[in-house]
Amino acid sequence: MAIATTNPATGEMLKTFEPMGEKQIEEILANAAEAAAVLRATTFDQRAAWMREAALLLEGEIGEVARLVTLEMGKRIEEAKAEVAKCASACRYYAAHAERFLADVPADARAVRASRAYTRFEPLGPVLAIMPWNFPLWQVMRFAAPALMAGNPGLLKHASNVPQTALYLDELFDRAGFPTGAFQALLVGSDAIEDILLDHRVRAATLTGSAAAGRSVAAIAGRALKKTVLELGGSDPYVVMPSADLDRAVSTAVRARCQNNGQSCIAAKRFIVHGDVYDAFARAFTDQMAGLVVGDPLDHGVDIGPLATEQGRDDVAEQVSDAVAKGGTVLTGGRAPDRPGWFYPPTVVTDLTHDMRMYREEVFGPVAGLYRIESLDEALELANGTEYGLGANAWTTDPGERERFVDELDAGQVFVNGMVTSHPELPFGGVRDSGYGRELSDLGIREFCNAKAVWVAE
Repeated sequence: MAIATTNPATGEMLKTFEPMGEKQIEEILANAAEAAAVLRATTFDQRAAWMREAALLLEGEIGEVARLVTLEMGKRIEEAKAEVAKCASACRYYAAHAERFLADVPADARAVRASRAYTRFEPLGPVLAIMPWNFPLWQVMRFAAPALMAGNPGLLKHASNVPQTALYLDELFDRAGFPTGAFQALLVGSDAIEDILLDHRVRAATLTGSAAAGRSVAAIAGRALKKTVLELGGSDPYVVMPSADLDRAVSTAVRARCQNNGQSCIAAKRFIVHGDVYDAFARAFTDQMAGLVVGDPLDHGVDIGPLATEQGRDDVAEQVSDAVAKGGTVLTGGRAPDRPGWFYPPTVVTDLTHDMRMYREEVFGPVAGLYRIESLDEALELANGTEYGLGANAWTTDPGERERFVDELDAGQVFVNGMVTSHPELPFGGVRDSGYGRELSDLGIREFCNAKAVWVAE
């Protein structure tokens, strides 16, 4: 794939970049190794000051950066601005809490026959981040902020269709005051990842992407015995029970499916609705999906922009066509408009069966699969009936149902009467084919630390 900025709303290529050669890659790896030693010697207070400066830079440049993101991957301009602001918030969160999260944890010294015993968290060294295009700032920041605050340099291999966003992040931390080499972008293709990951100066890796990409990176890292954190795909269920506030459940369902033009791992994708409220939900949900405005993501008042790539648009169209050919019913949408750019309309499909791709696969676009169930047990069985396990939504006001959803939904995060989203305060990650390890919260900053056991006798 070319390393290039191509406007998804028009298909116009705006800027191209030559992949870095061996000499440039070597220089970056050498800089990262040097930065590891420098960062390790700095204090939390110093790193926090730099991180707060990065937050200020983001906020001061919010309009410019948001426009860049929109031009590179098609996110609506309002959502792009919100993403920039969220990144600034994460910078401040880890600046404020990193020292507490990584403070020594006392152990029972008497039990281990020591004068003192505790766990100390120390940085591992340079971490390679292989990141996707769908949240080109936030996906990176939720790795970068905790990694840098822990004292780990970051190496960013970003998606090839968001090179200017990658370069902005490369410069951001340098401008904020972090040491040279503390955070660097690698403009390389996927064919360069193996050699970089196997280099002895790279100590760990994190990837957000497909299950296939996760297996590949985990296999490479495993050969070198390097730690990985993998945040992979999702086919999140959105369960609506009879006691739910139906108006809120419907309006939230539209946002949960269409956030980021439907291109989110934690977007609700499978809408599992109890028969007692199915008809009312389906009618209202379809009407609201059909009423969304599709258009240029730079225009205010637009609800849905283009998909980020032509291939992504074609994949979504093929999944819907496959469902229709096998008996699926399209309630709204279902056909790409005849216009420049990689647009696909908000779509609702029902009568889905096991032999359809939509039933088994993640759909990365504004397409909702609608399912009728008749009991809580049936809802849980269908919700868990996928290889993915990233997020799950459940709507009910019944205390017993709520507890069963919390206990039995097999996912990395369960949101009851709300939409799955990521917060710096909560751990983020999945199970099964949605990956392993956690980002964000105190767990995220500890993922790339050596939990060193310390035993001292007087």
